[in-house]
Amino acid sequence: MTGQLIVSVSGIRVETTELVAGFASEMDSRGVSLSLLVAPRLKDKYRLAKDEPTQQWLRERQEHGDAIVLHGYDQAATKKRRAEFAALREHEATLRLTAADRVMEQTGLRTRAFAPPRWIASPGAVSALVPTGFRLLAGLTAVHDLGRGTVERGRVFGIGEGFRAEPWWCRALVLGAGRTARRGALVRLAISARQLASPGPRQAVLDAVDLALHHEARPAAYRWEGGPGIRVA
Repeated sequence: MTGQLIVSVSGIRVETTELVAGFASEMDSRGVSLSLLVAPRLKDKYRLAKDEPTQQWLRERQEHGDAIVLHGYDQAATKKRRAEFAALREHEATLRLTAADRVMEQTGLRTRAFAPPRWIASPGAVSALVPTGFRLLAGLTAVHDLGRGTVERGRVFGIGEGFRAEPWWCRALVLGAGRTARRGALVRLAISARQLASPGPRQAVLDAVDLALHHEARPAAYRWEGGPGIRVA
């Protein structure tokens, strides 16, 4: 039985694009498309709409075959230590999703896939997704095809953005990815862009990718195009 492999990167902005581009080159050499998790607003007053270099790079990667995934709206406006969509009611989630979708459309990066910050979405946020046009939800423990009502189980193995980055965790990530791939299940790896500057975390994800590919996991991405929710890249 052959599983699938999805690799995602979050925290993409002008200060981290060079790091992500280097990692993307590593994935290109392995035939693995990335899922690029994009938020219109981040800390330090960052605005995607004003970051033309990052927009251009993201559009180029999308044309290359990477998937664009909405990753929240305004993480800076969220209470400290709480994920943006973790406790929202449906009405507020609808407002944020609508605003985020508008920015993504204006920048040429509109997507039907959503991965909430820290992979956590409240019931209200989940209820708001389909009415606002989203068809794929990548949560902490599963990927939900909202258009078809199907679920693909698989927990995220991550570094940064709510996940640890210590050496012991990096080793556990590699071992966990290998075990998951051996049994033909879905392998989901995630790393924040800033962690790519650290040799240990970056190498851990590369090792996990290589191990999953060794066990014949097929590269995939978070995208919804009217076909299966998890698309082979």
